[in-house]
Amino acid sequence: MSLSRIPFVAVLGALAGCASAPTVPTAPAVDLGRFMGDWYVIANIPTALEKTAHNAIETYERTSDTRIATTFRFNDGAFDGPLKTYNPVGFVRDDPSNAVWGMRFIWPIKAEYVIAWVDPDYSETIIARSKRDYVWIMARTPQIEASRYASLVERAVEMGYERYRIRRVPQQSLAERAVK
Repeated sequence: MSLSRIPFVAVLGALAGCASAPTVPTAPAVDLGRFMGDWYVIANIPTALEKTAHNAIETYERTSDTRIATTFRFNDGAFDGPLKTYNPVGFVRDDPSNAVWGMRFIWPIKAEYVIAWVDPDYSETIIARSKRDYVWIMARTPQIEASRYASLVERAVEMGYERYRIRRVPQQSLAERAVK
């Protein structure tokens, strides 16, 4: 195994540690069609891979009733840093809520991935894990109002996450990205 893959394998091991029924809240019903598409990572408790991520975007595409093709991409270290791309596969584990997924980065390991909350217009979401080790606050736009950000962080804290561990992910506006 190359040294560049060691952090990736370490993240897989940490994520796979919790694959049973979730103990975090779950969204009561997720319309998978509406959930698909681009989600900008606004804040998170980062995995080792994400600690230096800028412009992080998670994209979902439904490939069957229960399978979700995923693309996670970000610039590493700076807005103009090298582009990193990962392609885990999501598997919807609970029908009919569609809120609990397994996310497979490497076969056969599936990490817990819980859509803990999604707003009614599908413009913001919180992805959680029972271990409260990682969380992702995401939106359909790269930036959100400060009051919305504070509200989403508060919602994560109410789910059992420690506020001081949640960090904002650097995101350029769409206009700044277009200038590149």
